[in-house]
Amino acid sequence: MLKKHTSAYSKAYEYIRDQILNGELSRGTKLVEEKLASELGVSRTPIREAIRKLEQEGLIQEKRVANPTETDLRNIFQVRILLEGFATRNAAMYMNDTNIERLQECVQIGRNGTSEEIMKANEEFHGLIVQATNNPVMIDTIDRMQSIIYLFRKTVVLYKRPFLIDEHEEIYQAILNHDSDLAEELMKKHLQADLEFCLHYLNQ
Repeated sequence: MLKKHTSAYSKAYEYIRDQILNGELSRGTKLVEEKLASELGVSRTPIREAIRKLEQEGLIQEKRVANPTETDLRNIFQVRILLEGFATRNAAMYMNDTNIERLQECVQIGRNGTSEEIMKANEEFHGLIVQATNNPVMIDTIDRMQSIIYLFRKTVVLYKRPFLIDEHEEIYQAILNHDSDLAEELMKKHLQADLEFCLHYLNQ
């Protein structure tokens, strides 16, 4: 029974999350538990649990698909700038050669890949840097923000934010050169530029 319940919860969570991330459930849409349960052929309990999890991740607010305000965006990015700035400083000091090479590969994919490949490379680039902290609390904090971060990443990639990949290359070079001060500064500026770009599209 427990396994069956877990499977239903996972199915519900992935279904609702993917509909939000793909834009099939637009911002502000009210989620109706009975309708979702009927669509998935599950009870309302896993639907309710999935919604609660997505609320924790910031994709749902008060049973509606999140419609982030300017303040919400600034708050989320403030946390990212603090944590990922510190993580990038750490990466410049401690990241191993294999992962530094992988950062370079992510930059190359960013220059030559499809939109989907660039999205994945962007996620991996930031993920490698966060993992370099070896701080499970920090890693978990960023991980719980991944769904909402995905929406912002989608905006900067699909709408081709200027200098996005150039900034990744500069961050990679600073990490390669073990310049921790510069690496941290570049990451903070990079995320600030992401924020300003997302705010531009939010206000359109």
